[in-house]
Amino acid sequence: MNALLATTAIFTLLAVLFFGRTVRCTRHGRLLRASSSCISCLISASIAATAILLTFSYFSYERLTAEQIISSIEFRATGPDTYQARLMIVNEQDRLFELRGDEWQIDARLINWQPPVTIFGLDPIYRLERLSGRYTSIDRERNEHRTVHQLSDENPADLWKLARRYPLLLPGVDAYYGTATYVPMADGARYDISLSRDALIARPANVAAERALGRWRPQQQTET
Repeated sequence: MNALLATTAIFTLLAVLFFGRTVRCTRHGRLLRASSSCISCLISASIAATAILLTFSYFSYERLTAEQIISSIEFRATGPDTYQARLMIVNEQDRLFELRGDEWQIDARLINWQPPVTIFGLDPIYRLERLSGRYTSIDRERNEHRTVHQLSDENPADLWKLARRYPLLLPGVDAYYGTATYVPMADGARYDISLSRDALIARPANVAAERALGRWRPQQQTET
């Protein structure tokens, strides 16, 4: 992370210096030198802007150093195939959602790093994206009322979106399409949600969740 901040500072300073030289050369009629300095200024400014974007986006995500529990969720039945879900994200205030269906699903965005970005020593980062209810039956999934809740704010300068849309402009930023896990909902069930470097995993945290899984053929994780 320190290397990334240093890169931002260095190329920002270079852009300022080249801009000053461009102005001076233009005033003295040295147009060839002014053009050369202007190009150097633009290159330095582009690198600095990319580093600044990477820095801000990096801090808007959570770091992932190893497989770790990132949240827990528990359910209370409020009606037929209707549950109140209490989502407990680490270091955040608990949030309540209504989910319909017989299963629940949580989605996350993952970002890993490849050369040349690996020289900065960055950890993989993640952001929980959405929580939704789903039905085991395909017919019910198509016809019943579905519930989907957004878990993170949209950001027009989001690194994950930019890396997917403009991969050539952000070499070394590996933005996975996403990872999701889904398991049954049940009254009183509680699950711990873990995240490894490539997948979400939901594990039962009490007897009610273990019983729910015992009545269901598990499909622990999928990548979308």
